[in-house]
Amino acid sequence: MFADRVRIFIKSGKGGDGHVSFRRELYVPAGGPDGGNGGHGGDIIFQVDKGLNTLGDFRHNAKYVAESGQEGGKKRCTGKDGENLVIKVPEGTVIYDDASGKVIADMSGDNQCETILRGGRGGKGNMNYATATMQAPQYAQPGQDAQELWVRLELKCIADVGLVGFPNVGKSTFLSRVTNARPKIANYHFTTLNPNLGVVDVEGGRGFVIADIPGLIEGASEGIGLGHEFLRHIERTKVIIHIVDAASTEGRDPIADIKAINKELENYNPDLLKRPQVIAANKIDVIFDDGENDPIKTLKDEFEPAGIKVYPMSAVTGKGVKDLLWAVRELLDNFKDEPVVFEREISEEEMFDNPNEAFEVYFNEEENMYIIEGPRIDKMLGYTNLESEKGFDFFQKFMKTSGAIDKLEELGIEEGETVRVGDYLQFDYYRA
Repeated sequence: MFADRVRIFIKSGKGGDGHVSFRRELYVPAGGPDGGNGGHGGDIIFQVDKGLNTLGDFRHNAKYVAESGQEGGKKRCTGKDGENLVIKVPEGTVIYDDASGKVIADMSGDNQCETILRGGRGGKGNMNYATATMQAPQYAQPGQDAQELWVRLELKCIADVGLVGFPNVGKSTFLSRVTNARPKIANYHFTTLNPNLGVVDVEGGRGFVIADIPGLIEGASEGIGLGHEFLRHIERTKVIIHIVDAASTEGRDPIADIKAINKELENYNPDLLKRPQVIAANKIDVIFDDGENDPIKTLKDEFEPAGIKVYPMSAVTGKGVKDLLWAVRELLDNFKDEPVVFEREISEEEMFDNPNEAFEVYFNEEENMYIIEGPRIDKMLGYTNLESEKGFDFFQKFMKTSGAIDKLEELGIEEGETVRVGDYLQFDYYRA
């Protein structure tokens, strides 16, 4: 079975704990604390592998965990960093946050490698906590927790042209004639069960890739038939070819078929109707000419005033096929050569901020400063890069929306007084 959608669990590595130890050597009096820092946990990295074309490998393994960092050692030795876990996916894979359904990353175009989860920072050893008044600290910082997430992977094929049409109109026959693909061909509905890709060789080295989508029927966008499972594969296409049975060999009305398919495309993704379209009026070799009803003229009268060209052809004999291919090539040449890339819809901060986790705000008389700490604070600092403008903006927004600023003001904080957030971040408070 063609695997183009899977759900997997990913988890980065936990940071190694800091170490507590003291230097004890002959002739070295008062050696002091020498516990080293823990190693960083491994990251979860997704990387494009152009040799892959399905997500089948993920059907056998749905859990991916990176290596944790090792604990720090004595003599100021830092623990070993955990190995990053690189997960290889086919080009065109879109990674979604399973809980929200929002896009995390699109592994296509220039984005060939992206870190999705970052490993936890290593904890500081007790060598970092020695002060003039605390010369023998008996504690060290634990390593930062790992990040974990359920994600959904969806493969959206990278193709220039998408073939759509009702079952048994000749899409597979057309693909086999114009490309090196060899799809299954038979005289019954839903012969094609999986998307097929083929490369069209046009004179002058101006070839393009065609994706044959399993036959659509009315209601496909709502889950009826097979095509709804694969509509995602035409989301990246630049040109759409509607193949219709112009001879009405099964008694179908080709005009009604085209309108029905366009309706399904619109229901699935309205942007698809903005793509250039052409109509391939197939099976002209079996059209019975009674001198009165010309199905090709009827199609042209209906659609060409709207800018959709109709090309009569026979996928079996090859008649008219070359004219259609050159017309498609011309549409591609005039199309903005920009890959269809799905932009990120959710930030790292949004993925891991849990408003239900607790934190507390209080005044510490011994340190003479206000303290904001708790599980939510620790996690927020772990996934927020305060050195970046975006990360600092998120931190400021977090302090306001979480209620931390309100609680500080309730405690009577004055401008210029010091606030410590978590274990290490300090700032002087000033009203905005």
